[in-house]
Formats: sequence, structure tokens, C-alpha cells
Amino acid sequence: MMKYTNKLSNETSPYLQQHAHNPVEWYPWNQESLDKAKKENKPILLSIGYSACHWCHVMAHESFENEAIAEIMNDHFINIKVDREERPDLDKIYQTSHQLMLNRPGGWPLTLFLSPEDQLPFYAGTYFPAEARYQMPAFPELLKQLSDYYHTNQEKVRASKNALKQALKDYEEPHNNDQEEINAVPFNRFRGEVKQAYDSLNGGFGKAPKFPHLSILESLMRYQYLAAQQNHEDTDGLEMLLYSLKKMASGGIYDQLGGGICRYSVDDYWMIPHFEKMLYDNGPLLSVYCDAWQLSKETSKGCDEAYSVLFKRTIEETADWVIREMQSPEGGFYSTLDADTEGQEGKFYVWNRDEVKQILQSDEPLYPILAAHYGLDRNSNFEGAWNLHIYKERDELAEQFSLSTEGFDSLLDKARMRLFEQREQRIKPGRDEKILTSWNALMIKGLAKAGRLFQSSDNQSVYIEAAERSVEFIRQTLWVDNRLLATYKDGQARLSAYLDDYAFLLDALIELLQTRWKTEDMNFAIQLADVLLLEFEDKDNGGFFFTANHHESLISRTKSFSDESIPSGNAVAAFALGRLGHILGNTQYIHAAERTIRAAWPRLKQMPYGHASLLLALEDMLFPPQIIVLRGSKKVLNGWQTICQNRYAPKQLCLAIDNSCKDLPEGLSERRAQGDGVAYICSGFQCSTPISSSSELISKMSQ
Repeated sequence: MMKYTNKLSNETSPYLQQHAHNPVEWYPWNQESLDKAKKENKPILLSIGYSACHWCHVMAHESFENEAIAEIMNDHFINIKVDREERPDLDKIYQTSHQLMLNRPGGWPLTLFLSPEDQLPFYAGTYFPAEARYQMPAFPELLKQLSDYYHTNQEKVRASKNALKQALKDYEEPHNNDQEEINAVPFNRFRGEVKQAYDSLNGGFGKAPKFPHLSILESLMRYQYLAAQQNHEDTDGLEMLLYSLKKMASGGIYDQLGGGICRYSVDDYWMIPHFEKMLYDNGPLLSVYCDAWQLSKETSKGCDEAYSVLFKRTIEETADWVIREMQSPEGGFYSTLDADTEGQEGKFYVWNRDEVKQILQSDEPLYPILAAHYGLDRNSNFEGAWNLHIYKERDELAEQFSLSTEGFDSLLDKARMRLFEQREQRIKPGRDEKILTSWNALMIKGLAKAGRLFQSSDNQSVYIEAAERSVEFIRQTLWVDNRLLATYKDGQARLSAYLDDYAFLLDALIELLQTRWKTEDMNFAIQLADVLLLEFEDKDNGGFFFTANHHESLISRTKSFSDESIPSGNAVAAFALGRLGHILGNTQYIHAAERTIRAAWPRLKQMPYGHASLLLALEDMLFPPQIIVLRGSKKVLNGWQTICQNRYAPKQLCLAIDNSCKDLPEGLSERRAQGDGVAYICSGFQCSTPISSSSELISKMSQ
């Protein structure tokens, strides 16, 4: 029998469940808790976090499990816990509030103190220690001071709230001149900002804590393509891109045995990660590495073959990990793996040197080979243990050990497999098993792209099947009454979906349709696009609100254009709607995409580096994509689709539709079947005559 049980005990979120037996009288964010705060005239202590957050666990252990601190919280506040993954609407509002109040970014745990009558914050912070340290006040003393301040300084509280309310309004609505020319200037400015932020020694951008910044890498890759189309080879940018991807895939931030990337590196070298693995990082990881793999195979770009081999291995290992460990029996993908195991961060992943020797000792060459590759022959790099990090390349070590490349690879992979099998016997990190629509969409896109590039001869790979299972799960479970729900856990789908859910899923379906055609997926994409325009679009100013028209009223209705830990929902909506519009010839979708870019233009032209995903939509607006629709028999379609998709061509969308497909949506139905095969090609708003031979198609694709 638990000593304490609070209002979180009936919630489905694993993060909220972690706090259900704290001595703190936690409430979820709902009308009951908000009304209680008003009735008792107690300020709200709002704590936002997520299940895989290390410092959330630290603050919980130090303060929320402490009976004396809990008593202070219960006496003076109404305490509300929020899972930022379930309620990104609240997280976005209050992270922005933190930044505006303190002039610095927030993070998790996010700790705010709100006025009960309007939920506007009057004090904000992140982690607070139970005792004064790190130049931060002790949490219990802070609680007492803030409670006293709230009740005795109402005029100051009211003034600070009003200032914040105005600041939020100004922040959400940039002033835009509709007559201003939209141009390509942000691309070159972005390229300059990338160069300035680039770490030439270790790859990536900025200093520790060092994040993968996959949106920036994707946009940098697209810049390479755009520059090449203008007869300008950006060799320095190409090296930044490939070297950064190589260093991440070789580093300790990447799980060298099991696949998948962790959230960030605590050092500049990608050596020691914050060990949590997030679905939202690994979906875009697959997408970016797939594009980079295609780019690296084009010898005209001067790419080292080792890049191609490494990128392919990274894609396959990550996709295999996701399907093996993160896909539910029902088809949806789980959210996260915790950083901690048995209360210790990274315990599942790191190694003791003697343990590794014992595992590999039965086959003498294996240990020295693995040790030289991953640094076990050097000093430990993580609290007396070793987190695997590639120090020497395979080809260099093959020469050192007088082995062929193939022979060395065979021995190294044998050693890796033995360590992996041994690691599987350990207690695994906690897994947050809620299924989020938006994060699933990111993974669907990544797996669809991987399936398209590495598909088997019968056009059905395990990656495609995994992506399809997730789509079907969403359609059957999270698509209710022609609207999406945001989250699913323990048989319960709940919470109205957000902009990201619709935009990311629309984008994912367009990618999946390029892998294999299903009319029902296109119809689903059209339904999603129509809800975006109906429920989320700002008809007056352009762009999309994060919440739907009928969503709960909050202190601010956010409309953000910048990338965060995931791409901007506005950016992805504009990109996907524009592409769907070109596929179907639907100008309503194209105009909505253009209005979004115009709404974001003041910030995009000023800070393109922080709006990298929006650059993709801007590119499509200025240089519209090429749409290729193939009709024919399955045998012909397979070959023709390969012709169209065998190179890195991000401006091109190719849909291969079997002659037997009927009831195509308007805009595609006029691309009629003609014999065994025909290709319809439209570039921007102009279409060429149909192509009826593979030789003519090859000639067209080589132009």
C-alpha cells in the first residue's frame, strides 16, 4: 500500500504516473485544479517535464519526494504537473513566458508560479535544488518567499502579469508588410550563419551541450542542391554537412551497438551523451542520413566512399532499433527511452574494461580490435567506465592489424554482436510507452524514406511495413470523427491534436506515397490538409496557430515559426501543403503555404538559422517542385520509379500509380493510364508532354 496517492493516479502519462505517489498533492491541468486555485486564492505551482528527463528526476527525488518540502507546497500552492509531450500547447506558452521574463531559454523541468485567476506567471525558473547551491536559492525557501510575495504585493504581481501578457502578444504577432518582396536572400544569410556556428574540429554547430540540429543539416544539404542548380559548387558547405554527420555517427551520442541517437552530447566531441533516446530525434535522423547517403554516392560530388558506408550502416541500425524496441504490438511507436537505469544515468550503455575482455576472451583477436576502434585501450571517458566512441576508423585499423577490410569488418561486427547480446541481459532503461501522433509521423517519414532507398525487389521492405503499421494505427485509433487525437496509452486515445500532429502526418504521408501508392493514404492526406485550413489557419494574418479553433482557451494562442527540438509546425505545414497543392493542382493549399511564409517573413529574413525548416517551404515557393506521376503495370512502374528516385533530387516528387488504381482524387485522375507505362511531368505550374518510353524518361531525368 502506497503511503500517498494524489490526483495523478488516474492519468495515462507515464511521467504523471511517476509522481502519483509523491507526498505533493499534485493535480493534472484541468478545470478542477484551476477552479480550486481560484476558490482558495492560492497561486499555482506549475511543473512541466517528461519521463526521460534526468533533471526532472533529480528535482523529484530531492523535493517532490521530500515530505517537509511537500508540506510547504501543499499549504501554499495548488500544485499542477504537466507532461510536456502530452501538452505541448502549455509547454510552448510557458517556455516562451520563461524566456520573456528572464531573457534566457528555459528547459525541463520548467517551474512556474501562476496567478490563480488568469494562469499568468509572476515567477519562472527551471530546476531548483532542495538546498541553496549552484548560485540558486533553496526550493523550500523560495516557496515561502513567493507565497508571501503573491499575497502582499498584488499591485506588483498585476503589473508584471500585464507586461508579460503584452510581451506574449507582441512575440506571437510579428508585423509584416504584405507588399514586401519574398526573395532568396535568407538562403545566403543562413549559409553565413552556418559557417559562423560550425565546429570545424568536431563537426556540428556550437558548443556543449551539443545537439544534432538535424533541421539545420537538412537545410544545409538543400542549399548544396540549390547552389548546384545555379552552377555553384559549395564544397565547403558539403564538407561541413558530411563531416558533421560522420562525427555524430561515430560518436558516443550514437548507440554504437544498438543503433539510434541520444538527445545531445554534454561535450564538444559527441563523446558522452545525455543518454535519453527520443523518437522525435531518430525519425529526422533517418530522413537526413538517407538524403546524405544518396548525396554521398554521387561521385561527381567528390565524396569519400567511407561516408556512404557509414551512413548506410547508421540508417539500418537505427531503423532496426526503432522497429525492435520502440514499435508497439499495435503498430504505433513509443515515445522515449529513459537516460537512467536503476537510478544511474547511462548505466545500460557503458562498459567496464574487464567485463568486455571476459566477453571476448574466447576469440583472441576480438578484444584488441574492438578496444582500438572504440577507445577501451585509452583512459575511461565516463565516470571510470567507457561509453563507446569511435577513435580509429575501420580501414586504418584493418591495415594496423594486417587484415583485409572485409576481414576486419567481420571480426569487429562479431565482437559488437557479442557485446550487444550481453547488453541485452541488463536491466533496460525505462520506456515511455505513450504513443504520440506527431512523433510517430516523424518516424513514419524516416522509415518510408529508408524503405524507398533500401527496398527489396518485391518493393516491400520491413521499413515500409513498419511505417504502414503506424499509419494504420493512427487511422484506426487516433482519427476519430474526422479529427486527430494527440496521444494514446493503455487503450485510451485522448487530447485534441495540435498543429504538429496534422502537419507532420501530412508530410509523412506524402513521403510514404512516394514509396508506394495507396489511394486511401492520399485521401487521408487531403482530409488532414482540409482540417489544417479549417481549424488552425490564421485567416487574417497567415500561418497556423498551434491549437485548433475549438481548443481550450489559454493565456496565449501561440503561432511559432522557429524550430525547437523538433521542426516548426508552421514550416512543415507550409512545406507539405505546398507540395500537396502541386501534386493535386490545388491552389488553395499553395496559397496557404505562401501566406505562412509571408507571415513568418520578418523573422525568417532576420534569423534564417533559427528557421531552417521554413527555408524548405521558401525554396518551394521560389523554385516550385517537379511532380512526376507514373502510370503503368507494376513491372514497368518498379523500373521507372527507380530511374526517377535513384539520385538525390529533393525538388522532385515521384508517384507511381498502378493502372488498376481507380477513383483517384481530382488533380490526379486526369493522369490516365496509357499502355504499359506513361510518365506525366510537371515543373512548377507547367507540364510537358507525356513520356512513354524508359529511354525518354532516362534522358529527361539526366537533364
